[in-house]
Amino acid sequence: MIQRGSKDKPWPTLTLAGPLFVLALLSTPAAAEWYGDSRPMMGTEISVYLWHDDPVAGNEAVEAVFAEVARINQLMSTYIEDSRISQINREAANGPVDAGAELTQMILRSLDMSRLTLGAFDITYDSVGQYYDFHEHRRPDAATIEKELPLIDYRLVQADPVKNTVSFAKQGVRINLGGIAKGYTVERAVELLRQRGVTNGIVTAGGDTRLLGDRRGQPWVVGIRDPRKEGEVAIRIPLVDEAISTSGDYERYFEEDGKRYHHIIQPATGEPANGVHSATIVGPDAVITDGLSTSVFIMGVDKGLRLIATLPDYEAIVIDAEGRLFYSDGLRPPDAAEAPDDTE
Repeated sequence: MIQRGSKDKPWPTLTLAGPLFVLALLSTPAAAEWYGDSRPMMGTEISVYLWHDDPVAGNEAVEAVFAEVARINQLMSTYIEDSRISQINREAANGPVDAGAELTQMILRSLDMSRLTLGAFDITYDSVGQYYDFHEHRRPDAATIEKELPLIDYRLVQADPVKNTVSFAKQGVRINLGGIAKGYTVERAVELLRQRGVTNGIVTAGGDTRLLGDRRGQPWVVGIRDPRKEGEVAIRIPLVDEAISTSGDYERYFEEDGKRYHHIIQPATGEPANGVHSATIVGPDAVITDGLSTSVFIMGVDKGLRLIATLPDYEAIVIDAEGRLFYSDGLRPPDAAEAPDDTE
């Protein structure tokens, strides 16, 4: 549930830190019954914190989440040579590859997201994306992009939901679930906690967070970070039992000759998308919020917010390249929503 503002209960100060801001709220005198940990996994930091009245059961639930994260990473990471997705990338152009039911469903959901966003979200971006290395400050040259760009096309991927197989229509196609896998991970983690009877908790994987219930009678106050001022907050929003995902050009990047090269690749060009510094999506399903945050970032403010307006359960906050904040209708602060129109 999104805790929206009203005249009787106004919004908090509009200033989205990242997950660290949220987790800092757990450091209260009652924290003796909060159990959790943060660990480097999936190329980011995975955090889980939950409320439990049994220390043994609480810590077992935390460990169950990390075990699930490791399992999903082994299945979906392109950085693991013997992962199922790596096998698909090696063999699917030669014929159908057994992907298993779980991975097949994730690929099908990704293809649905591609159709919804008219190709802004595309897991075949890795056909070019594989040539970027943000740690080594390496990017593909123009000739490589020109050669590989025709392979970025989600329609080249066929997934059979009956046989649970995946095949590619062309040699050289590669898929990468980086734009949706962390959302799936936190959603799965919260489902595991529910099965164990946990009613209050938070699971975070990089820019993707899934909230379980509330914060013991109060909403979680989630901060969206300022994309150009590390450690500072651009806006805070109170949430209950929701998912929230942020895609930003500050997560993995390097700068060269005054230009920022980051990890959110625009399928149409094979180069980092521009025009937006960050896109945040709030909604009931972290798989969807994860995919939509990437999509809206790539689509830009106007097209992105028009897309969100067609999805009644989802809301967006976008910070453009000039640092301006834009909101979907359900998250617009009351003063802005009620301001007179002086454009006539």
